[in-house]
Amino acid sequence: MNRAVFFDKDGVMNADRGVNGNLEPPELFSVISDLIAEFRGRGFKIFVVTNQPVVARGLMSEGELEIFMKKFAALVAEANPGAVIDKIYYCPHHPNANVEKYRTACECRKPKPGMLLSAAREFDIDTAASFMIGDRMSDIIAGSLAGCTTIHFLSGKHSEKAIETDLKFDREIKPDHTITDLNELRSIIK
Repeated sequence: MNRAVFFDKDGVMNADRGVNGNLEPPELFSVISDLIAEFRGRGFKIFVVTNQPVVARGLMSEGELEIFMKKFAALVAEANPGAVIDKIYYCPHHPNANVEKYRTACECRKPKPGMLLSAAREFDIDTAASFMIGDRMSDIIAGSLAGCTTIHFLSGKHSEKAIETDLKFDREIKPDHTITDLNELRSIIK
């Protein structure tokens, strides 16, 4: 089985500009491409798992989002050619979507672990030997429910209101690690 590093996108890989239909390239955190290349060199598969309510809110079509995500992956690799993302998983749904087609209580929207579990099935990932990095507790919950070691990156959005969900669970979930600098990942992800 393969090991993986799952990254949330906004607030972990790039500055979080909030929900908007802006198709401009994001401002990547300077170290992210080098980290991805390093982890790939250690044998990890690399995935992005991201809630993208811009589609549900009608700010961007799903086709536009797919084009944006391809450009995003290319931008990451441009900074370091070894920074290849195996796949970007995104959830276009929201329980209160403006676009009815995307108004659903899906299994992919974090804090549910659906995107991570899809990657695990598709790429033969051992989630117990994998890592989930996120800036919100919804990322940490999704990673924990998928069986990953979780790393909470305190980049600013970590203290905002919880993401809306219908997910109910019995236990209190806390991150396995908490970091304030992405360079700390090097000593955690082995």
